[in-house]
Amino acid sequence: MRYNTVLFDADGTLLDFERSEREALMDALKQRGINADDEVVGVYSRINDRLWKMLEKKEIERQVLVYRRFELLAEHFGYELDAKEMARDYMSIIATKGYLLDGVTELLDGLYGRVRMYIITNGAATVQRGRYAVTGIGKYFDGVFISEEVGFNKPDVRYFERVGAEIPQFDKSATLVVGDSLSSDIKGGNNFGVDTCLYSPTGEADTSIALPTYIAKSYGEVQKIIFG
Repeated sequence: MRYNTVLFDADGTLLDFERSEREALMDALKQRGINADDEVVGVYSRINDRLWKMLEKKEIERQVLVYRRFELLAEHFGYELDAKEMARDYMSIIATKGYLLDGVTELLDGLYGRVRMYIITNGAATVQRGRYAVTGIGKYFDGVFISEEVGFNKPDVRYFERVGAEIPQFDKSATLVVGDSLSSDIKGGNNFGVDTCLYSPTGEADTSIALPTYIAKSYGEVQKIIFG
């Protein structure tokens, strides 16, 4: 066994965040009499991604991010809405929208009982825990580390230090970070000094952002890397 401890990112790695985001946004806007289409969802997704990248760089506070994205969306399309109220509704809705990516159950079934698995995520606590409950994946994991509760965001090394301190008999040399984000998962793992695996179905990776130890195009490849 190459690794006995695996730190899995959640959104985009195990969970279908794009579907959750799309449904929650459309539902929240519909409550306000706005029928969103693919263009609206696309604009929102780009705004949201940009703000989360800013959070990783400590350029915005989480409590501002959660409503600022709706202010920017409203400005773009000329909507009249209360961004903070919209943020509360959106968060409540998305907490119920939990979907696993195809193949995740098989991956976790294959690893369960053979390695220790933990979730590492920058998501909001109420949203993430709600979505994990819906999917039922909690049974596979020995722990969940949510940045809002940890006090730091990936890729901050202090986030990973807190995670390592909470895991019994933690050994960096036997630990692997698996995630789809170069800027948070891979860069964070690099900062902490553990091996990393970029989950990229296309096999593409901008290594100018961060250099992963491995790149896996499928969950089968992820499993092979873990087992060595």
